Amino acid sequence: MPRASGAAARLERIGPARSRAERPENKRRYTVTSWLEVLARVEALEGIQLDAGLVHRMERRMAEVAGTRVGDIHFYTPSFKSFRTSEIDGCGTSAWPAVSITGADCSLQCDHCKARILESMIPARSPEVLWSVVSQQIEAGARGLLLTGGSNLRNEVEYDPFYPVIRRIKDAFPGFRIAVHTALADEAVAGRMEDAGIDVAMLDVIGAQDTVTQVYHLRRSVDDFERSLEALAATRMKVVPHIVIGLHYGSLLGEWRALEMVVRHRPDALVLVVAMPFYAPEHRPFAVPESPAVGAFFLDAREALPDVPVLLGCARPAGRVKSEIDGYAVLAGLNGLAHPSDGMVELAVRLGRGVRVTSACCSMAVGEQVAALEGDGGALQLDVDQIIAQERERRRLVSRQGTLASIRVVSADGPA
Repeated sequence: MPRASGAAARLERIGPARSRAERPENKRRYTVTSWLEVLARVEALEGIQLDAGLVHRMERRMAEVAGTRVGDIHFYTPSFKSFRTSEIDGCGTSAWPAVSITGADCSLQCDHCKARILESMIPARSPEVLWSVVSQQIEAGARGLLLTGGSNLRNEVEYDPFYPVIRRIKDAFPGFRIAVHTALADEAVAGRMEDAGIDVAMLDVIGAQDTVTQVYHLRRSVDDFERSLEALAATRMKVVPHIVIGLHYGSLLGEWRALEMVVRHRPDALVLVVAMPFYAPEHRPFAVPESPAVGAFFLDAREALPDVPVLLGCARPAGRVKSEIDGYAVLAGLNGLAHPSDGMVELAVRLGRGVRVTSACCSMAVGEQVAALEGDGGALQLDVDQIIAQERERRRLVSRQGTLASIRVVSADGPA
C-alpha cells in the first residue's frame, strides 16, 4: 500500500479537490492543495506513516459529508490516567475518577482484558464504601464519576445493591455526573438505572457471534447486545455505546454489524476504542489492529452518523500506531479524542477545525455541551490566531530561558 510520511508526503500531490482548510466558510489563514501537505507540515507526525490512498479517500469523502456533527473537535483528558503531551496538560487527578464495584474481580475473564483494566480503578465493593468514595472525591474536586465493575457469567454487572446510594448521591449532589458501564441490560435493569439518576449509559456493542463466544467466553447472542441497546435507548439516560475495533484478536470482524445496530437506535454519542493486546493470554494472542483498517472504519462511522458525536476513547494501542490511529481520527472528522498524541491539536487546526480541550471523560460528550462540565466553562477553545500568538510568546521567552515544549505552527507569512 502507498504510504505517506514526513518527506514522502511533501513530494506527493493528489487531485484538485479542495481540502476543508481551503473552504471560504472556514476563514482560515492556511491554504494547502492536499491533506498530505497538511500532514507534512506537522513536525510531531514526522515519524509516523499514514496510507496515502486512505488519506486521499478521506479528503474526498469528508468534503461530501454534511451533518451537524461534522466540524469542531474536542480533545479530552480524563483524570483517571496520567496524561501530558507537548500540546496539552492533563487535568487534576481527582476530576473524573473511575470506580469499580467489584474491585479487580470479573467472572468473564475476557481474552482482551482479563480484568486487568479494573485494577487501576478505585474499589467500592459495598454501597457504604461507594458513598464514602464519592464524598471524598467530590471534596477533592471531582465533577463526575465513571462507575463500572466486573461482569458475572452472563455479562451483567450486578448494580442492584448500589442503586439506592446512586440515587442518594444524585439527590445530594445534583450537578455531579455519573456514567455507568451497563454491560447487558434488559428493560427492567435499564429502568432501575434511570430511576437511580444515572446520567450516561455505556455499553460495548459486539457484532460477531464468534467474538461473543471466543473472546468474551459468553453464552449470549449478538441480538442480546442490540436488545440491550434498545432498552437503554428507551430511557431518559444519555446512551453512549462503544465499539471495540479489532476485538476479535486484532481482526475486524463484527464492527460494521455493530455500527448498523448503533445507527438503528440513534445514540447520543458513539465512542470508538481500539483493542489493546497487552493482556491477552499466550495461547490466544492479539495482533495489533492495522491502523489503515481502523481509519477506514472511523470514516464509515462518521458517514453513518453525521449528526451524532463520534469519539475516539482512551483505549487504543500505544506507540507509533497510536499516533497513526489518532491521525486517522482527526482526518476522518471524529468529534473528539481522549488523550490525543502529539501533533493532533496542530493537525486539527491546520485542517480548519475548531478545537477545544476538556478535562472530562469523552463519554459525557452529549448535546451541545460536555455534560460533565455543565457547558463550556471547563473547555479551552483554540483557534489559529490564538495558537500563533501563544507560540510567538513562548519563542520569545525561550530565547531568554532555554527549552521549548509547545505545538509548532507556521503562519501564512512564515514560521511564527
